[in-house]
Amino acid sequence: MLSQVCLQSLLRPSPGPVKACYRALPSSSLWAARVNCLPLRGTSQSQPSARRAYSTQWRDKSNVGIFSPTSAALFILTGIGLFFYFRHEKQRMLEEREQMRTSSQYGRPKVGGPFSLKTHTGETFTEKDLLGKWSFVYFGFTNCPDICPTELDKVSGVLDAVGEHFATSTIFQGVFVTVDPARDPPSAIAHYLQDFHPLFTGLVGSYDEIKAICRAYRVYFSTPPNADPKGDYLVDHSIYIYLMDPEGNYVDAFGQNSSKEDIVEKVREVMGHWRPTGK
Repeated sequence: MLSQVCLQSLLRPSPGPVKACYRALPSSSLWAARVNCLPLRGTSQSQPSARRAYSTQWRDKSNVGIFSPTSAALFILTGIGLFFYFRHEKQRMLEEREQMRTSSQYGRPKVGGPFSLKTHTGETFTEKDLLGKWSFVYFGFTNCPDICPTELDKVSGVLDAVGEHFATSTIFQGVFVTVDPARDPPSAIAHYLQDFHPLFTGLVGSYDEIKAICRAYRVYFSTPPNADPKGDYLVDHSIYIYLMDPEGNYVDAFGQNSSKEDIVEKVREVMGHWRPTGK
């Protein structure tokens, strides 16, 4: 049996009393004391402090929450990027669906037809004025805040680009048809077209005449028939640039996703193999 004094000496961290105690004990008791004094395997005196540090660190992380400012900013930016991506893909799919619908019909799609409108200079303009030239026809309105100017700038760039290879003044023309006749008299269209290519001709007519040509070109527009000329409203309408050949026949339609380069490439391709009917 170990004496109480020796046992207390063994439990002290100082090695001095332990060695003295070992010398005072018999060999059998000395072996028992050594066994009883050995630390348990896998234990450490620093283990409680490590557990305390780990628990404190976990509490600090839990206080921060799931999102840090950086991860929240990345989440928001990712959401914005996905929004614009899916909106772009939706517009592209709508354009491809429209092209597939028109191309699935037998023969040449029925786009265009007879009409009679007034130009921005007061002259009569009919479907016969499309003959003999490649025409870029666009439907819009002068109070359009951004889409119409962008598309008309695109057509102006196309006319400049093809003018480097062809005599644009003799075989090309741009046609702007207003879908807001209540607020777009010839004088307003004339002023509006000054910002675009000089080969543009602006067309306007009564509400019924505009509705008829829009139906012929499969153009949707939301202008009410009794619109107030002084009203402040926007007009929802189809956004396509129609390419018509020198015989007044529909060739192709270019949406917002079509670049100037895409249209120029298509025009050169079509003109390369186009032949008048009967030749």
